[in-house]
Amino acid sequence: MNLIVSAPSGSGKTTILKKIFELYPDKFGFSVSATTRTPRQGEVNGKDYYFLSAEEFNKRIEASDFLEYEQVYDNLFYGTLKSEIDRINGEGRYPVFDVDVKGGVNIKKTLGDKAYSIFIMPPSVEVLKHRLVNRGTETEETLNKRIQRAEMEISYAKFFDKIIVNDDLATAVKEFSKAVEKYIL
Repeated sequence: MNLIVSAPSGSGKTTILKKIFELYPDKFGFSVSATTRTPRQGEVNGKDYYFLSAEEFNKRIEASDFLEYEQVYDNLFYGTLKSEIDRINGEGRYPVFDVDVKGGVNIKKTLGDKAYSIFIMPPSVEVLKHRLVNRGTETEETLNKRIQRAEMEISYAKFFDKIIVNDDLATAVKEFSKAVEKYIL
């Protein structure tokens, strides 16, 4: 079984996943995504992302190596390699795909009943905006772009097997854990 997790930025997805990996240290393996973007300082190839050239990414598309991929801008791609399932299963773990909503929907379409998808929902767009402002990492322009994107992403929630509203972190982690135990473990 494979676990797909998606959410708008600021919904608490990363925090919830960290807690789930702590609760089940030997059960899940994080699927490393591939990208054509330049590595940021401190990022490690094969740990944070698989950093590929646009040419290599396109070759892998042609070879049908991806579960899903998306071209975000010219020559800027992100994708999920099929080989991640084999790598993580080979470790005796269940793959966890931390992907954007379109990627999550596409992986679910491909894997069908072999995947369980969870959407982490903010309590409201206003709360999401407040969380993003409190991070202190957004300019007014990037904040507005993130909010617009979040509204689009929320419209995809209905395509996921489970929606968890993260109004309270402890409650959301408990609900996520129950879903994982019921449908994955």
